[in-house]
Amino acid sequence: MSIRERVLRAIALNREPGFHFAGNLAGISFETTAAEAARVTLEAGPWCTEPDGQVNLGFAAMLVDMALSASIRANLPPATRMATVSLTLQLTGAPLIGSLEAIGEFQGFLGAGEGRQALARVRLSGASGLLGIAQAAFMPLDPPPGVAAFPLPRNPRAAQILSPTNLDAEERRLLHHADACLADGEAGFVRRLLGYEPRRTKSGASAVMKNGAHVGNRVGVAQGGLLMGLAAATAAEALPARWKLSSIHALFVSPGQGKALRARSKVIHQGLMTAVARTEIVGPGGRRVLDATTAHARR
Repeated sequence: MSIRERVLRAIALNREPGFHFAGNLAGISFETTAAEAARVTLEAGPWCTEPDGQVNLGFAAMLVDMALSASIRANLPPATRMATVSLTLQLTGAPLIGSLEAIGEFQGFLGAGEGRQALARVRLSGASGLLGIAQAAFMPLDPPPGVAAFPLPRNPRAAQILSPTNLDAEERRLLHHADACLADGEAGFVRRLLGYEPRRTKSGASAVMKNGAHVGNRVGVAQGGLLMGLAAATAAEALPARWKLSSIHALFVSPGQGKALRARSKVIHQGLMTAVARTEIVGPGGRRVLDATTAHARR
């Protein structure tokens, strides 16, 4: 299946309630969502891999985010909405190759009442073994008005490859964006699709990600794992190529709303073997959306 056909398939799946375009494009499947643990997988392919063959880190972080929240949601009423408060991902350095698996485990609650936070941890694995471990805190919320709970998707799911002439206005915008990203070839498609194209600045690096259905969830805001990927990509650009991302700790301050989100990274430490960068993502009016600290190891 070509990347364009995969995009049209994801648009068709997006017509089903409950899941979003990016998750459908990545082929995310909720294999097990029991109270003890949730097993979630991602189907690797040219639509989500970098030129070196590794799964894009934003898609991997999206998988981690979903496994964490799924393990919590299995212990709460099905209609509960999960808002990410913080998420830490520690990588092992093994390459993100092949289809990925994330196993999330519910760890209990912090506090009580409306302000309580649910805790979870996850193991991320792939063809090269253990890829990373993560832990996170989520705030359980009531669903927005008019938003109902739907079963989480499991693969394989049959979906037609839509004709480009059979799309509504939002779907045409999605396809137009994907076509523009494919105009420069398949290599690097996923980075262009997500807007992970940072540029070096005097103080570090910056990037602008267009917001919309291609990076959004069903509530209409940018998906948390994809925001983490933007922060990580921008932080990596702020350092020379000899530095490799080893971990990221993200604090989610406000919803990712607006036509565009801007990431700014600054290196705050660069030693012989380790480096640290701080990245903030802001929305319209400079409203802070995410604050992240990344650690980097010398290759």
